[in-house]
Amino acid sequence: MHRKTKVMKEWKEITHYAGFDWARDHHVVVIVDQQGQIVADFEFDHSVEGWKSFGEKTAGFANLAVAIETSQGAAVDQMLQRNCTVYPVNPAAAASYRQRKVPSGSKTDHIDAWSLGDALRVDGHGWKALQPADDLSTQLRLLCRDEVALIAQRTLLVNQLQQALGRVLPGGSGGL
Repeated sequence: MHRKTKVMKEWKEITHYAGFDWARDHHVVVIVDQQGQIVADFEFDHSVEGWKSFGEKTAGFANLAVAIETSQGAAVDQMLQRNCTVYPVNPAAAASYRQRKVPSGSKTDHIDAWSLGDALRVDGHGWKALQPADDLSTQLRLLCRDEVALIAQRTLLVNQLQQALGRVLPGGSGGL
């Protein structure tokens, strides 16, 4: 059985560089061109509509690379599904890039995204892009994520049951 593997764009093909500052509920994106000029700057919610907006706003940048302070998670998955070339950045390195852009130490989501995008433009030729996982690996990762969530839920329920039994039964939870 053959699986089609997507190949990320090579560095020489990249024409625009995005910094992606992610959060649980919203994301900030700043895109710079090859000269370092900001050509797009926007925020969107982490929702179906928000990701649709991200796709629309980045559609004009066919050769876009994205720097983000993580190598996994929903935001990375969404960008890989949209054929973005994604470069994970270590948080300590991201802090250094921010310090290089804003020596005063000011920190905002916009500054974080801008400094990541510009760092990708300047230094990204030496970085390693993420490769999308094949379908089977993706399914396995999602199953494992679900298993971890279910184990956490089970632990919470057992703890709640023990606490409730401790309040109503003499001698506590009866060895649960």
